[in-house]
Amino acid sequence: MRTPAALALALVTFAAPAAWAAPTAGRAPDPPGTPVTVLLELGTEAAAPAWQRVAALARAYLAFAERNPAVYDALFQLDGGLAYAQEDTPAPLKDAFAALMETLGEVAGDGVQPGLFTEVFWASLHGIATLTRAGRLLPEDAERRVDLLVDRLAVV
Repeated sequence: MRTPAALALALVTFAAPAAWAAPTAGRAPDPPGTPVTVLLELGTEAAAPAWQRVAALARAYLAFAERNPAVYDALFQLDGGLAYAQEDTPAPLKDAFAALMETLGEVAGDGVQPGLFTEVFWASLHGIATLTRAGRLLPEDAERRVDLLVDRLAVV
């Protein structure tokens, strides 16, 4: 279902990282611990080990999905009519993917295209988030699941 509300929500949520940093036009900054704020924090903590930055990103993504199920569904389950990975993809979506790729690209490994690695890592997180919400993954293994994902996919 293509709705203007879903399109607007996706564009607001995936606004460029610079727009996430401070309140704008009546929009408060995202609360601490959301993927948006964690990405900003990770960008300013370049001295942190790469594994730690990637694990923090993964945990923030999954926590956001758990705490905001309606927003998560609007972004990733509903057809908002947005073109992904296309030439006409809106700039805010491209900027958000570039921010993910900046963190994940450094752990992709030799000979692995950073964009492809980012897609695989993101798809893995999406699968974990979706299966967890559906009750198909044991909640007590959540931390170990993130550690395993980062250990196996991130080359540091």
